[in-house]
Amino acid sequence: MKKHDIKAFDLWKETMHVMGRFGVLLCTSDKDGKPNAMNVAWLTGGLIWGRPIITVLVRTNRHSFNNIELTNQFTVNVLPPEFTDALLYLGTASGATEDKFAKSKLTPAPAQAVKAPLIAEAVVHYECRIVHKNDVIAENLTPDIRSLGANHRVYFGEIVAASASPNAAQRLS
Repeated sequence: MKKHDIKAFDLWKETMHVMGRFGVLLCTSDKDGKPNAMNVAWLTGGLIWGRPIITVLVRTNRHSFNNIELTNQFTVNVLPPEFTDALLYLGTASGATEDKFAKSKLTPAPAQAVKAPLIAEAVVHYECRIVHKNDVIAENLTPDIRSLGANHRVYFGEIVAASASPNAAQRLS
């Protein structure tokens, strides 16, 4: 389905609705352009430095972490509910050892403004370039949060392009 450009946060309410139910997909590519996707369960968005920013946390032992470090960009892809099984799979498998796109039956697609791929089946896409990153400091977390794991890097990605299917809001409700 043909996508159209949207403003950075036009479909943010719908994105957060899906995020709260089963997550969204973060996509990266390695130095050779091989795509990888992972389910992201921690994501925020807003205006920082006068720019539309998506903030994601990625565990430092993930294959996607290495890709982001190499390319300094990522995409966030919002899939409709019929792709819940693919989202669950992509949250548990490693792109370092298997072709997650082939097994999930999702299709990588070129982005407009970054080299990281989009997912063709997603109905909302955010293309981001990293403008800042820092590590979570375990001793600064409250004990209940620290128990969830502190080995994450926080990436602040400026949304440089966003697009959606014409019926995205309805498909994500």
